[in-house]
Amino acid sequence: MFPDSSRTGMSRRVAARAGVVIPIRAFALGKARLADALDPAARATLARRWAERVVQAAAPLPVVVVSSDTEVCTWAEHLGAVAIPDPGTLDAAARAGRDHLRASGCTRAVIAHADLPYAHGLECLARDGARPVVALVPCHRDDGTPVLSVPTAGEFRFAYGPASFRRHAAEARRLGLGVRVVRDRDLAFDVDVPDDLVGVAGDLEATLAL
Repeated sequence: MFPDSSRTGMSRRVAARAGVVIPIRAFALGKARLADALDPAARATLARRWAERVVQAAAPLPVVVVSSDTEVCTWAEHLGAVAIPDPGTLDAAARAGRDHLRASGCTRAVIAHADLPYAHGLECLARDGARPVVALVPCHRDDGTPVLSVPTAGEFRFAYGPASFRRHAAEARRLGLGVRVVRDRDLAFDVDVPDDLVGVAGDLEATLAL
């Protein structure tokens, strides 16, 4: 999504130097770990809906969706995002999105997971601009990294998976970068396992009833 003319001058300046990367393998695959609680069609519906919220939360920053799935790429372009090929892993997708933004002249990349049902205000993660600072939103288990903001300069090594929050903080320190931990209950809540569905029960019922 690109800057809205109604935004402030500051928002337009931030948007010009930062972008959001959203890796999405495919809606149809959904969350395999939710298979015991939801059928494939329900998982795909939720995956698409939550990803749309993340794109909306990125405004007014430009969005790069990393996917090789035709449906996802068409969806992304319909929303005004740029779609680039998925290299195959989450770490590689984050790297590809960051490199794309760097080549486009952006000095900061905000990598956001697509399964954030309460996503909002990702622009606040871009405020460090080109400064040597990594901003991290730890997940609600204080384990994963649903949102990670890095300067595009340099070669920050992404390390998603269990305990990624600590690995990403360690990588920032290895590179001599400052670390800013952002505690945001909504951005921290990603849906990984069936127990997480309790936290989105109302949204789950409303979305699947559409």
